[in-house]
Amino acid sequence: MTHPTEARQPTQAPQQTIAVLGASSNRSKYGNKCVRAYAEAGWRVVPVHPSIDSVEGLPAIASLDELERTPERISVYLPPPVTARLLSDIAKHPSSEVWFNPGSATNEQILEARALGIDAVDGCSIVDIGRSPSQFPS
Repeated sequence: MTHPTEARQPTQAPQQTIAVLGASSNRSKYGNKCVRAYAEAGWRVVPVHPSIDSVEGLPAIASLDELERTPERISVYLPPPVTARLLSDIAKHPSSEVWFNPGSATNEQILEARALGIDAVDGCSIVDIGRSPSQFPS
């Protein structure tokens, strides 16, 4: 038993996980910049794309259904028509936050996401962790 006046070893918080929906191997795309930004910030990054095997050396999965566990955050980098088709899939994976990055969803889709119970955030997930997309050149 540790006495209250004795020094305690700090406990390390578990590594947070982000799934990047629409991750890209093209370094000029924001879906790639997000992967690099979160990896640099110490997050466990899971790229999600149906037709690529890896992004920046990280293994990619084809869909959110392949996640081993629910991530704390999902970041969406898809065109609005694709986002619309995937809202129900996103709702099946109740992350703490789902970031709809600029250009990934219409205002109506953000409202629909919230109606589905998704904690939808309309903004740039890269900026949220204190980074800028411009820090990640092509």
